[in-house]
Amino acid sequence: MKFETYGNCFVCGANNPGGLKLAFEIDKEKRTLKTAFAASPVFQGYDRIVHGGIISTLLDEAMAKLAYELGFHAITATLDVRFKSPAPIQELLTVFGEITDVDKRMIKGKARVVKEDGTVLATATSILLRRKASRVRTP
Repeated sequence: MKFETYGNCFVCGANNPGGLKLAFEIDKEKRTLKTAFAASPVFQGYDRIVHGGIISTLLDEAMAKLAYELGFHAITATLDVRFKSPAPIQELLTVFGEITDVDKRMIKGKARVVKEDGTVLATATSILLRRKASRVRTP
């Protein structure tokens, strides 16, 4: 599997016409990431509430993107999401990610989505499996 990006990622890709095009603040020393997102109505599930799949996507991206930016070639193996409160559309949400542990085979992370008033709307933990960049898997 070759780990390349041509700017088409749904969350961060500048070339994806249907993507979110989010920009990230990354602190490599602290192994943290931060971004902001305000969902338009196109991303709602119930009226005025961001679809849970979009929230899950943001949480996953916070950990996977951070791992990638830190130089790890890894893919998400598990994603455990906990929804605490509905996320309102058209309100600024902040997404935080952190890499909490790195070993030879796995990377562990955690992430959260927070409203401007500090209310935590959702949290997640993840295990990412490390891969060699030049490894190609065939069926």
